[in-house]
Amino acid sequence: MEPIKPYKKDAGYSYTLGAFPTIELLSCRPSLVKEVLVHSSFTDRETVDALCGKAGIPVTVSDKTIARLSDKENCFVVGVFEKYTESLKGDVPHIVLVNPGNMGNLGTILRTAAAMGIYDIAIISPGVDAFHPKAVRASMGALFRLRHRYYDSFESYRRDFPAHGIFCFMLDEAHSLALSDVEKPELFSLVFGNEASGLPAEFASYGQSVIIPQTEAVDSLNLTIAVGIGSYVFMKEKHS
Repeated sequence: MEPIKPYKKDAGYSYTLGAFPTIELLSCRPSLVKEVLVHSSFTDRETVDALCGKAGIPVTVSDKTIARLSDKENCFVVGVFEKYTESLKGDVPHIVLVNPGNMGNLGTILRTAAAMGIYDIAIISPGVDAFHPKAVRASMGALFRLRHRYYDSFESYRRDFPAHGIFCFMLDEAHSLALSDVEKPELFSLVFGNEASGLPAEFASYGQSVIIPQTEAVDSLNLTIAVGIGSYVFMKEKHS
């Protein structure tokens, strides 16, 4: 294949950095994998070689390419994969992220969503690139177990899923119900805003406004923590 260049958003491919996310890629979406690169010092190759052999994926030893693609010294495996688009399912819960701005946070949210059993993620533009290697690595490959889709606006997302109950996690307590008091339907969308500013005020009219009660010791929760708490509370009855 062509020489692998550092990642650009408009490229048709991206890559995983590290053995674990690469194994997740090979396990979940082998048809998208173009090549796997391994470092000459990487000795624990049994799983990677077995998965690549099963899918007919070439494995190349290339220390220089790995060093060029990764800024971490402990990266010994890189998976090169084609980027893809897909639709969200209409009969399952969703998480909606409005203008997420941090790749590490996005990756962690994707991993948290998979852990909570929510596999469909809508991202309202503008938002960071879920296929950026930093986001993929932060997700520890959970990205490949999920369906995600970008929407130009929240309104366009809402038109696609009119049956979902909308729950907007807001910073304003005045018109919000505490998370524990909210009636939790079978089909729902949990909506979270940008890390810096949260959801705009108009989202209070889009559905049920929700707040996570906290002390006055801090002004707000980190976005990834808020998504984890909200997802757990909404999904816990499904897991009990």
